[in-house]
Amino acid sequence: MTGFSLGIDVGTSGVRTAVVDPSGALVSSARAGHLNQNPDAIDATAWWSAVRSCLSAQMTALQTDGHDPQRIDRICVDGTSGSIVLTDAALSPVGRALMYNSSGFHAEAEIIAKHAPDPHITRGSGSALARAMRLVSEDREGRAAHLLHQADYIIARLRGVGGTSDDNNALKTGYDPETRQWPTWFSDLGFPTHLLPTVERAGAPLGSIDGQLAEDLGLAADTRIHAGTTDSIAAFLAAAPLAEGVAVTSLGTTLAIKVLSPVRIDAPEYGLYSHKLGDQWLVGGASNTGGGVLLSVFSSDELAALSARIDPAAPSPLELYPLTKPGERFPVNDPDLAPRMLPRPADDAAYLHGLLEGIARIEAQCYDRIVEFGGTRPVRLFTAGGGARNEVWTQIRARVLGITPETAATSEASVGTARLAQSSVGT
Repeated sequence: MTGFSLGIDVGTSGVRTAVVDPSGALVSSARAGHLNQNPDAIDATAWWSAVRSCLSAQMTALQTDGHDPQRIDRICVDGTSGSIVLTDAALSPVGRALMYNSSGFHAEAEIIAKHAPDPHITRGSGSALARAMRLVSEDREGRAAHLLHQADYIIARLRGVGGTSDDNNALKTGYDPETRQWPTWFSDLGFPTHLLPTVERAGAPLGSIDGQLAEDLGLAADTRIHAGTTDSIAAFLAAAPLAEGVAVTSLGTTLAIKVLSPVRIDAPEYGLYSHKLGDQWLVGGASNTGGGVLLSVFSSDELAALSARIDPAAPSPLELYPLTKPGERFPVNDPDLAPRMLPRPADDAAYLHGLLEGIARIEAQCYDRIVEFGGTRPVRLFTAGGGARNEVWTQIRARVLGITPETAATSEASVGTARLAQSSVGT
């Protein structure tokens, strides 16, 4: 393997690209913001416009650094999990797209509940399947030919043909990555199953780039497009090696955890699910706690100053469950779980100590929940996100978790996606 690999990350705030060399090291990167959108009328073509803009910037950056874009021989894409759109055969959206955080599809959820096993990842008014059913109902003229997740749509535009997905993105829509089938009960929903994509393993080669697009971008005509993944899995691939027992905690606005395990765990009643990654399972979930709670109480400068006054070796006596509002996803799945933010000591450093330790305890409960279901306890733990820069918090977590967290060298999803195209996990 002598060529470069290009990863495209379609995130919430914009698009990022990364080009890595055959060793997986970063060669060049670029970014472009999303166009302003009406959240109730998302236009998927704006996703593609942002990707094209970012790709153009990436090609310019490569050439400026003395690299030939024709050295890129493979491209992979990640997108936000559960964001979907319906398109016609020519890949034109037949209506609006729905984002991963859209919810309130109660009528669809009631229909799903009559047919889906309990528990099942498609149940609930915020499920990806419920969103898909809503989009189908809005396609009154029946023009749709493809149900595409966000990454699928970008890949379809890169190839000039739709109808494929990957088992990471398809999971929350109901696809079973173990049996490699869509549920047979979908037809009982009245769902037009001809819209469902053919699903390949994440990272699997799909075919060559569209010839005209390759010419426009200055890429080789035989550049291969690979099946994509979700943004969170791409971030894992950027942060950690693919080895059993390796885990990544993302300390961003929220807390997300994932660990590589030989055992598949699906417990949606606890907010726990598994993605297929090579011959292993990437098990994890996401809590509503995290840095967003800290920033709702203290500014960034205050967090730094107060952290310096905390003794991380001393346990906090406070028993807090930090949340900004009621509702939790993992390690318990309870939409009504109340925050526990009191008592608040007069000393702000003592209060921050309690908040940091409370989040660390939730993190420990997340990994304990995985072990409870037969999963692997982390043997190496990498940390991504802004919280990784707080050394005091890292020491608190080490004490609570019983393992010393390592700071990930990078958690850029575009880097992980580029590496996915180089790996053998899709074969």
